[in-house]
Amino acid sequence: MKKISIVLKLFGVTSLVTLSIFALILIAQSLFFERFYQTVKTDDLEKSMRDFSVQYAEAGNDPVATARILGQFTNENKASLAILNTGFERRSLDPYFISLQTSDNKPITLLLSSEGMTASDVPSGLRVGEELVADGIYMDERDTLMQPVTLQSEEPRPESGFARAKGTITELVLPENQEFNPFYANTRIDEALTDWRNADSSDVEKRVSSGETLTSEWNDDWSGIPYLRILVPILDEQGKPEGYAFALASLQPLGEAVGMLQRYFVYLAPMIVVVLLLLSFVYSRMVSRPLIRLSLTSSRMAALDFTPDEGRAIRSHDEFGELSRNLDTLGHNLDAALRKLSETNTALEHEVEEKVRAEELRKELIANISHELKTPLGIVKGFAEGLQDDVAADKRERYLQLIVGETDRMNALIMDMLQLSRFEAKAIKLKPEKMDMAVHVRSLLDSLTEQIESRRLKVHLIGEAQLQVIADPRRIDQVLINLLSNAVRHAREAGEIRISLRRLDSEVAEIMIENDGEPIPKEDLERIWEQFYRAERSRDRRSGGTGLGLAIVKHILELHGSDYDAANTEKGVAFRFTLREASAVEEEREEHE
Repeated sequence: MKKISIVLKLFGVTSLVTLSIFALILIAQSLFFERFYQTVKTDDLEKSMRDFSVQYAEAGNDPVATARILGQFTNENKASLAILNTGFERRSLDPYFISLQTSDNKPITLLLSSEGMTASDVPSGLRVGEELVADGIYMDERDTLMQPVTLQSEEPRPESGFARAKGTITELVLPENQEFNPFYANTRIDEALTDWRNADSSDVEKRVSSGETLTSEWNDDWSGIPYLRILVPILDEQGKPEGYAFALASLQPLGEAVGMLQRYFVYLAPMIVVVLLLLSFVYSRMVSRPLIRLSLTSSRMAALDFTPDEGRAIRSHDEFGELSRNLDTLGHNLDAALRKLSETNTALEHEVEEKVRAEELRKELIANISHELKTPLGIVKGFAEGLQDDVAADKRERYLQLIVGETDRMNALIMDMLQLSRFEAKAIKLKPEKMDMAVHVRSLLDSLTEQIESRRLKVHLIGEAQLQVIADPRRIDQVLINLLSNAVRHAREAGEIRISLRRLDSEVAEIMIENDGEPIPKEDLERIWEQFYRAERSRDRRSGGTGLGLAIVKHILELHGSDYDAANTEKGVAFRFTLREASAVEEEREEHE
């Protein structure tokens, strides 16, 4: 059996549904639209007629109010209107008017007669605020109501027998989009009313006299246009009819609207075909796109690429979306497993490297210790053998001094190693207190006076005269004596040593010790803090030191939370470290208390 693609199926279903909807719209328009339009128009016009009858009765004999009501109804409902007396005879109407304000503030109302004027007699474009000249006949004793004959007269004076009114327009109600008092409109109302009464005169009069609103359709024999005619009673204060309002509204726009709709749908048909094609294309894309994405995802996973691709994820809540989410979950889990294996691999490699490095450090440490102990032991042995050989008496004292010196050196090395091991084991506890750095530096410099003078060095203490810090005095003295002795040992003959004490900010103080001497190679700057590391071994042995001093300094400063480093300068080498400023620590204590 030949397989039908889902794209073709979707195209057929979409086409069928769209054409069915289109057909239903055409059928509904043909069968129900005209009836719906007529029902709505009838209901709206009936309501407007009932409201008009109430307003007309309330206006009474006020000609201006009556004209305003008549004109507004005619304009709003696009209907011809007649007022009948109780004998169903037409009354004279003045449905439109113009109110003027003369230069002496006298109000004049121009009532546009339905019998004597046509639309051509009314100038076009009249607006409130414009000047208007009208010739006509005043209808009241106060000369405030005029029946105009000519509007916007250009004659210098009115014709004999007519008065002239001139002023600014304050209000106007004029016909909108229809003829003003055409003869045919009056004739049409008369024919429609006569036809209605002739059809069933007694029934019409009886029903309308009882207050009922009558509605019916009427076709004009001359033009063939259908009309809607409505008759409502105008009730007096006792609720009795004092007249009737008769309206005639054309239903021709309905037929025109239906015809235009039919033509509109004819032009719409090609658009519907285009929409069908677009919908088919969209649906085919909707189906093929997730399949392509799933294929690409499976291809990536086959290549062991399990990283999620947010740009290709399917967000729909259907089988495609569920399959895509399951593949993403599978890929995420596999990727996580591979990452974990990779991290474990890296950790193992790092651990192996650490073990190798630790073994190398252990061997280096043993070699350094052996080297540090072998030399003094060899010296002690040689001098001891000399003493055994009964050397000359004048040499014995010197031999004994050298033996004692080397023994002290070995003892210092062992003590430094013990101290370093305690630092590495975190067994050292600090006893911080307030200390004056300048006082401690001067005291330590006094103990190095002999070495300083023997090398003809100049020492400059720069900065704060009283720099108070919080630290363990004993441990900081170890740091200072180590750095100062290093500076003295490695300084050039007759060079300078500069000690800088300063506040970096309100919380941190900085101590810097700089000497004039040979710089440390860049590759050695980071390793000088390691135990037994020497950039120049022969110099260390000659000038003293165990090779553990800077390693001990490093641990002490780290216990104090200091920032420390060593750097080459233009003249030599500078060591710096920071400590907490005493005032900042005291403020923190006061806040906690």
